[in-house]
Amino acid sequence: MTPFRAWILVAIAVAGVSSSGPITAGSVAPVVAIALWRNLAGAGISGIWALFRDRHGLGRLDRKTFGLAVVSGLVLAAHFSSWFASLRMTSVAASTALVSTTPILTVAFDLARRVPVPRAVLIGVAVSMTGVVAITGVDAGRSGRALAGDGLALFAAAAMAVYMLAGTRVMRTTSPAVYTLVAYGACATVLLPAALISGTQLTGFSTRTWLEIVTVTIAAQVLGHTLFNVTLPHVGATPLALAILLEVPGASLLAWAYLGEAPPLAVLPGAVLMLLGLVVVVRSRAGEPNPVRDHAKPPRGDFA
Repeated sequence: MTPFRAWILVAIAVAGVSSSGPITAGSVAPVVAIALWRNLAGAGISGIWALFRDRHGLGRLDRKTFGLAVVSGLVLAAHFSSWFASLRMTSVAASTALVSTTPILTVAFDLARRVPVPRAVLIGVAVSMTGVVAITGVDAGRSGRALAGDGLALFAAAAMAVYMLAGTRVMRTTSPAVYTLVAYGACATVLLPAALISGTQLTGFSTRTWLEIVTVTIAAQVLGHTLFNVTLPHVGATPLALAILLEVPGASLLAWAYLGEAPPLAVLPGAVLMLLGLVVVVRSRAGEPNPVRDHAKPPRGDFA
């Protein structure tokens, strides 16, 4: 694959994942329903791949690895539920920016485990946290609901950090298709009874709502990160990590076009600061082999 073609595919992938926030925010479907159908589709695609291309991997799945993959799926359910709820409580710009702070939280995990962290990474974290404080400060002035949405987005970022950590460990002994089959299946399995117990509507939507669910599933769950994984060997992890940060302005612009939701001007300085800090963190950790610490490097084969 030529570099030009690879970057065209990266651009398509960024557009795909950028659609998730605006479409979810504007849909009338319950957030649990969107998360459930997305993960059922992801599990189905992973299952088909594993069945026809990786039967050996299915046979090698041991109990411990299976259990960790299930835990990863449960955490993923928490990520989707909290982030989707956040999108309906605060602006798409603020929610998407805050949910992108996963690299900051992986640094926090390292510090908690007394893992040495380079000074440049700590500087990047400090800059990003300044942006986070600025964003939440603006939302606190807007409404308590918006501030709660910010809190849910940060919780979703923490859940994603745990999901990536668990996924990296699982991927040491199994394939991406097998891992995502179990993780997405577990995510859907826990979301289904939650929806039934709470009386959440799962079917009977309008044609437009079904089209929104299908679109966000294909664009973000399947197409977006699939292309990220395909192009990773051709563009490199760090350039791809930086490219994925474009989801924040991409989602904001799509929300403006699709929902008529102009990015709050007061939020923009904080978002810019946060993104600059994340750029420093990603670039400073470029030489580290652990993919958990790189926001743009989900487990290969991850379609979430």
